[in-house]
Amino acid sequence: MERLPEWERGTPAVLCVVGPHPIPISTAVRAADDRVLFALGRERETLRRLREDGTTALLVMGKGLALTAHGEARVVAEQLGVAETVVAVELRVSRVQDHLADGRTEMVDGARWRWTDATLAESEPKIVAELERLSRAG
Repeated sequence: MERLPEWERGTPAVLCVVGPHPIPISTAVRAADDRVLFALGRERETLRRLREDGTTALLVMGKGLALTAHGEARVVAEQLGVAETVVAVELRVSRVQDHLADGRTEMVDGARWRWTDATLAESEPKIVAELERLSRAG
């Protein structure tokens, strides 16, 4: 796989940066064949580690796809207009690893999740929409 495939809005992903543990990401937006944007909480330890070393892998698993996008990540907006508590991060993808390439398995469905906090559930689509706007601008 040479470029990022399309995926459904809300497909969960797992962010892996240098440090002790990966974290789930709910806002991954495909911005181009080699770019992904996502939001991270300003106070997250993962964001601190990402700022120190942008080497990043993003595992995306959804219906029909399982891939890891490897590359360098950096903050592209210190604050989103719709959510002051998060920053926008861009992952410049240098390599895409297709975990289904050998055809032995298929992803029948992705992980299913939902917000249990109504305020967060309302803010998520606004955050994703702003990330999508940023993806068209960059």
